[in-house]
Amino acid sequence: MRALIRPPRRLRLVVRLAAALGLAGTLTLTGLPGVGVDSASAATTIKGQRCDQKWLKKKYDSTPSTSGFPAGTDLYEQWRGNPKNYNFPLQGKAFDGLKPPTRAEAEKARSKSVEQWKKQAAASGEPADKAMEIYARFLSTGRPVSEFNNWFDKIFIRNEINNHKGSAFEQRVVKDFNLIGPDWLCEVTVEVRDENGKLLARRKYDAYNQRIKEFNEFKSNGTHRADQLAADRIIARQPETKDHTFRLVGGKKVPPNTLAKLREFNAELERERGKPNQVRIFERQYNGIPQTKPIRGYSRYDTWFSPDPNQGTRGPANDRIRDSAPTPEDARRQQGAARNIDTRGTLPRGGPGGIDFSTLELRYVGDPVKGKGMTYSMKADHVPDPDTNPGWGGEAKMTLASDSFFTWLALTPDKFWVNLNPDEPDRIMDDTFASTDAGRILLEADLQMKHDFYKAMDPKTDLGKQYWAALPKENGYPCMPGLRNWIEPKPAKVREQDGGIYILDAPLALKSTAQTTVTPGPGEPICTPDEAETKAAQAVIDRMIVPAVEKTINTAPQYADLRRVYTSRVAAEWIRQQDTRKETDFRPIINSNKVDRWPLRAPNQNWDKNELFQKYRKIYTEGEFQYEIPANGTTQIYIVGGVDFSKSPKQNISRTQFNVENPTLDQTTKTSMKADDTSYRDTDTAYLGAGVGGTNDTGGGGGDPSPAPTPTPSKPGDDDPTTPAPEPSASGGGGQGKPTPPAHGPDGNLADTGSDTPVGLIAGLAAALAAVGGALVWWLRRRRAATG
Repeated sequence: MRALIRPPRRLRLVVRLAAALGLAGTLTLTGLPGVGVDSASAATTIKGQRCDQKWLKKKYDSTPSTSGFPAGTDLYEQWRGNPKNYNFPLQGKAFDGLKPPTRAEAEKARSKSVEQWKKQAAASGEPADKAMEIYARFLSTGRPVSEFNNWFDKIFIRNEINNHKGSAFEQRVVKDFNLIGPDWLCEVTVEVRDENGKLLARRKYDAYNQRIKEFNEFKSNGTHRADQLAADRIIARQPETKDHTFRLVGGKKVPPNTLAKLREFNAELERERGKPNQVRIFERQYNGIPQTKPIRGYSRYDTWFSPDPNQGTRGPANDRIRDSAPTPEDARRQQGAARNIDTRGTLPRGGPGGIDFSTLELRYVGDPVKGKGMTYSMKADHVPDPDTNPGWGGEAKMTLASDSFFTWLALTPDKFWVNLNPDEPDRIMDDTFASTDAGRILLEADLQMKHDFYKAMDPKTDLGKQYWAALPKENGYPCMPGLRNWIEPKPAKVREQDGGIYILDAPLALKSTAQTTVTPGPGEPICTPDEAETKAAQAVIDRMIVPAVEKTINTAPQYADLRRVYTSRVAAEWIRQQDTRKETDFRPIINSNKVDRWPLRAPNQNWDKNELFQKYRKIYTEGEFQYEIPANGTTQIYIVGGVDFSKSPKQNISRTQFNVENPTLDQTTKTSMKADDTSYRDTDTAYLGAGVGGTNDTGGGGGDPSPAPTPTPSKPGDDDPTTPAPEPSASGGGGQGKPTPPAHGPDGNLADTGSDTPVGLIAGLAAALAAVGGALVWWLRRRRAATG
């Protein structure tokens, strides 16, 4: 270790001048004991190299006036331009399909050193040699073979990303903001030692401006590390650097916790120094795009949204899903481990727990080209506080979206209904539909909707109190009819362009109407409303209860799976339409009525429609809620239960409306199929894309080295696409396997509202998602005399 000698004042001035002229890449700064440091500081060193020479391979004689970041007045400044892309090499990712080494492979890998395999792989260019290098690296760690996949994903690839993505981002920032000339040093290391030479802090900054004395940290994900901030605090309080300022440059939206910590640091320095803006944050949106060429037999492919199980899909969406932990506890452990190795801030925004997978929905599918499947993009929210509550469960949500997509393709639309009616236990739903998670979600959503509908009527709430007071009265008591309630989509906003379809919004509507049933409830009917009373009561329900519950259906987490299933339905119908124009890889699936590839998944693999029906019928006959309603000098206790569901229209918006309401969404969607961290502008919304063969695929494809042949399409006529479904048959009849759709189901005709460019979508969404439900009869169990 080199001893640092305190130079005289004149020499220190020379050192500064030399650095300012670009003649030196090292500064040695010394001073008196620093504030907040236990022992006296004898030396602070700053070492780096010129940014222009390192990143641009060119030396500029002077620093231009346009150099640096926008000088705003606020601590937090945001660039309002569109996101920029930058590429970085990541060829190691092409080997993510490697299985743990067999005994023979392990013996072969150990026959040479890691460096020997590295040289051999570089010389031969053979994937097999590179695989041996990877195996050799893994075996040198001493880990058990069972940990290979975790090591590859969390350490090997993460280190490669740290090196290449971090450097590419720094180079992009240097170029975009003109960090050239003698003022700018990059890859700067600052060390603070006490008078005995003990290291108090070592900090690496991505850039340092010697003229204005500012340390710059570049983070492609916008997140500042706690250990780096601790070092910043020590450096800021050394005599020779107490006039230096600090800046974070983020390539993504800066998380609230990072923003709060840097605001606190800035406030400390402002109080101590008596100067404003000692810490600054500059945010400029970037998307890092890894350059990976998949290799047949070595690259990993998934079955999500792939029509051919032997081909598979690949892309950033799949990577983020696989990085997602299965439980909240696992997510917190994984998040902590990821932070420890993310030294350069190259993890996607929020790390592996940065996505709220409960909000994941399919929002774009591309042109289904024969032999190439289709591309797709998912939309999800970012987690507000990933360090405390990271996102989890991505695989289950992705699988549900994909399985539902294929369920809607494989089954004929006459099966797309569910029916909870206490009078019809033999017509709950089609048996084949009941073997899928899409069918399960629809039936469970009906029951959930009934619960939320009557929860909204609770007289203990302001809304419930107003509702009961507004109902028509019979002999002084609130009176309302039995009800049938169902969910049906409002016109969904879609846009067909760029060879695919954007699903911009798919809101759901709640409908309600009067109905009676034969099955008795838990008491005596409270009233027999006439036509006028029924109409008046329904008007109150439609005005007060329906809007509140409809908002719950469109926003609440208990309906997230229903919304996820429905957006997949819209996408599937568009694929059906495309297959009428030209044969696609999906043709063997369409209307095949074969759903073995997309069954009920764990933990719902043993789900039974009849068990849910019995649960519903018990609620219906015994009641669920008890409402105490003051009326006519007594308090009435009402006990209630009920259910229903319905259809799906669409609205194809114009290009102008699309561009105005969704600026740059088309470009964001395209980028999402290549970049591992694509936010929509500076919002908290992420887009995750993938496709058959991989988004940056320039060859290869397929999962196993010798995939099975693609199934032969069925004979003409067997796979004709769905036309608008017929109106449901009249009530009654039908076997348990294929029950007749209820008579009061939707007619299936879907309005094409407001379209200036015909898209041909949703003509076949007829009668789909029909869930026709049991009427709700209101029952009076007993009366109690009001006290007082």
